[in-house]
Amino acid sequence: MRVLDTHLHMWDEEVLTYTWLEGPYAYRFAETEVEHDRLDVEREEAVFVQAETTEGDYIGEVRWVQSLAGRLGIAGIVAGAQLHRGIDTVTHLEELATHPLVVGVRHNLQNDPDGLAVSSAFVTGAREVAARGWTFDVCVRAAQLPDIARLAGAVPELRMVLDHLGKPAVGTADAPLAPSAEWVRDIEEVAKHPEAFCKLSGLPAESGGVWSAEQLVPFLDAAADAFGVERLLWGSDWPVSSIGPAEEGDPHAPADGSATYQPHARQRWLDTVVEWAEARGHDVDAILWANGRRFYRLDDPRVESADAPRRGFFGRLFGG
Repeated sequence: MRVLDTHLHMWDEEVLTYTWLEGPYAYRFAETEVEHDRLDVEREEAVFVQAETTEGDYIGEVRWVQSLAGRLGIAGIVAGAQLHRGIDTVTHLEELATHPLVVGVRHNLQNDPDGLAVSSAFVTGAREVAARGWTFDVCVRAAQLPDIARLAGAVPELRMVLDHLGKPAVGTADAPLAPSAEWVRDIEEVAKHPEAFCKLSGLPAESGGVWSAEQLVPFLDAAADAFGVERLLWGSDWPVSSIGPAEEGDPHAPADGSATYQPHARQRWLDTVVEWAEARGHDVDAILWANGRRFYRLDDPRVESADAPRRGFFGRLFGG
């Protein structure tokens, strides 16, 4: 089995500046930690997605990840960007374009005011992204999905992907929630646009790290019904979706029962999606590999110019 993890984060407060890291997130998750949490597969690559450094560190984050890419099998970078800043946005995108592993950008919208994604300034920035052949990772909360459908209509050439299925309310394993009619309606509206894709990622984090396959499968079904299997990508959302209550038998479990790192969570999410896809008769290789490479254009010659160094670590490990 080959896997392209389309949603991998890393961070290191000794290298870059972040304002949101606290509790179990306030640890280094970088090269050593990635190597210790490899998937049990024959071939593995990943797309790094910006981890909300401060805006002044967006370029520094790209440089840092590029320095690790060859050893970690990172095939592409989704860089941080603010798309509503006019000429400053254009200048930033031009600088990003000098880094060959950059395949897309993410302006994290989930905490921004409603309506920003359809403002004239943001739409102009989104058109600049599309003009460069890049993708746009959409990180929003479920209530913001109507704005994303409108953005897709305003910039139909923009290849966008919903991170974490648009963050629906999923409940927990003990108190599951069914997909809401509003969320289903809204992802169907987004999916009407042929350049819109959806990541099967992030649901464990939305469940607070307490989840079951039975709880989350209805959301996978709804995404498949809306987007079709050919527009679904798998992502681990590591390490965000690997934080929650300590796993049974964890010798390092906090004595106070607080959330901690779950060392088997990434593999468990992969196994859950594979088992769901196989049970439904879906094309597993498409979801785990081919769709992601097509969406992020990882076989584009511009990106392949960095192919030799980025295959180093996993190539030696798996012979890929």
